[in-house]
Amino acid sequence: MKKFINNSENITSELLQGLALTFPQKVKVVSEKIVCRSTPKDPNKVAIVTLGGAGHEPALSGYVGEGMLDYSVVGDIFAAPGAPKVFEALKLANCPAGVLFIVLNHEGDVMSANMAMEMAKREGINVKMLLTHEDISAGLDVDIKDRRGLAGCVPVYKIAGAAAEAGLDLDEVYRISEKFNQNMATLAVAMSNATHPQSGMVIGDLADDEMEIGMGQHGEGGGGRMKIQTADDTANIMLEQLCKAIELQKGDDLMLVINGTGATTLMEMFIVARASHLSLNEKGATVARSKVEEILTVQEMAGFQMCVGKFDAETLSFWDKPCNTPYWTQQ
Repeated sequence: MKKFINNSENITSELLQGLALTFPQKVKVVSEKIVCRSTPKDPNKVAIVTLGGAGHEPALSGYVGEGMLDYSVVGDIFAAPGAPKVFEALKLANCPAGVLFIVLNHEGDVMSANMAMEMAKREGINVKMLLTHEDISAGLDVDIKDRRGLAGCVPVYKIAGAAAEAGLDLDEVYRISEKFNQNMATLAVAMSNATHPQSGMVIGDLADDEMEIGMGQHGEGGGGRMKIQTADDTANIMLEQLCKAIELQKGDDLMLVINGTGATTLMEMFIVARASHLSLNEKGATVARSKVEEILTVQEMAGFQMCVGKFDAETLSFWDKPCNTPYWTQQ
């Protein structure tokens, strides 16, 4: 393992300090492992909170700021923060308009979130929890509630944050966010392994000539191991499944996100994006909005996550609203 770190026990606190020092006009560390907006939102607007382990930067704290998240609760590397810390963030976010709590569907995250929700309800905090679960690697016949959350959480932050900034009430912010959440699907592919930056443990066991479609957020196997394919072939294999998952129809307006997982160059991602645009156009759909960048990484894992979602006029309008965060700024 080659990493520019100090004491491995301090990775999370030091990376968050670095984030806040780099973007002081946008974020600050308000309590140990809790990142919030430097300029608080109007308390009459819904607050947006999320949680998750460190090691996936820029997600999740890189999307704290105007028009997206208000608070991010950060665990240790690839580990959920404890429920007391999550409850602390929900108390900090508590406001007359209420709190939308967005959680990726991973066992540790959900366990902490559910415990914190119980504490919050006993405290009388008005909070609703939304679970993102757009990973389709387990198959299309798997109940949506049993699917993992991947990079699709970030587009949900964007739409939820914009709806909140518009002054909509908690039920409406939840409704709009959940509508997009239910019309989104993600698949990941990896062609090299990552290492855990605290232990040095190799995550996964891919051979040099192999790739795996369906790889999880932390290197969990996805059942789609094969010899490395071309960019076009890889994109088409993934899109076939993604389009079935969202029940693509001709004329649909789509979001396309190509999210690099840590060691994939922009060159490669743009080539994949080209293939994806061409394939979707052939299917009669329109890529209305797209992003190609590192959004949620897995250390130095080579590969990408492809996320496709259906827009309607309402969700597209909120996607286009301004935001100002360390890693997503839109005028």
